[in-house]
Amino acid sequence: MTEIIDGTAVAAEIRADLQDAISTLTDAGVTPGLATVLMSDDPASETYVSMKQRDCEEVGIDGIHVELDPEAPAEELYDTIDDLNADPEVHGILVQMPVPDHVDTRRVLRSIAPEKDADGFHPENVGRLVAGDARFKPCTPHGIQKLLESTGVDTEGKDVVVVGRSDIVGKPLANLLIQKAEGGNATVTVCHSRTKDLAAKTEQADVVVAAVGVPELVTGEMLSKGVTVIDVGVNRVEADTEKGYELVGDVEFESAKEKASAITPVPGGVGPMTRAMLLYNTVKAASEQSGVDVDLP
Repeated sequence: MTEIIDGTAVAAEIRADLQDAISTLTDAGVTPGLATVLMSDDPASETYVSMKQRDCEEVGIDGIHVELDPEAPAEELYDTIDDLNADPEVHGILVQMPVPDHVDTRRVLRSIAPEKDADGFHPENVGRLVAGDARFKPCTPHGIQKLLESTGVDTEGKDVVVVGRSDIVGKPLANLLIQKAEGGNATVTVCHSRTKDLAAKTEQADVVVAAVGVPELVTGEMLSKGVTVIDVGVNRVEADTEKGYELVGDVEFESAKEKASAITPVPGGVGPMTRAMLLYNTVKAASEQSGVDVDLP
């Protein structure tokens, strides 16, 4: 019987477990604060930010939201980040991507104070992650680690294939999984658009993580029996539905489910975990900046 890994339920457990840490901070006069910055009129980005703000409200984190005109000069965004860096009540900062073409994405990431970088993408934090001394683990890779843990998968000695080499998921996840630490010690192969014979790699894996943004790229024929499958992709494909589309992952779910011992659905798998780990990073940032020790899940 294949286990369908319920990311919504695991994320709810993490949010509940954060309550003690948030209460400890509140009792010490510290309310964790997360600032979200939106410089886009993209409906999906607006929805993502709204969900993150709602998450903050539910757990007792102060959500500060800043909206900027997508046509405004790039300097307006850089100045906004500077103001948030200087605000002692803001412990974490997230700039919703993508930003407009006239804005330098790399400059945005470099502008966020490393200690407030709730996404974990500042170059200093990336370096610390690679060195095995992470200040913040990027939210999606950390969420994937938590999902594997929740289903009883010990990555030590396992062969893991990560399909995708993005700075957001593929690269940081590979770094986390190879580290000599709990949730690591795996042998990791990173595949991408230039990989020859992808199936030859995936069919040897104990764990396959698909994070490449290609609808249903990974099929059951490419997997071994008993594999654990983590599907990061969220893709809109045309469908005969009321909305005219449906959401599918990077894995062909039905055929993969026949092979997998455990698999994440889309939606309801990795997505909720990404948001939960953003809250985790915000609470950790508040603890470190205030000097108030807390127990994190």
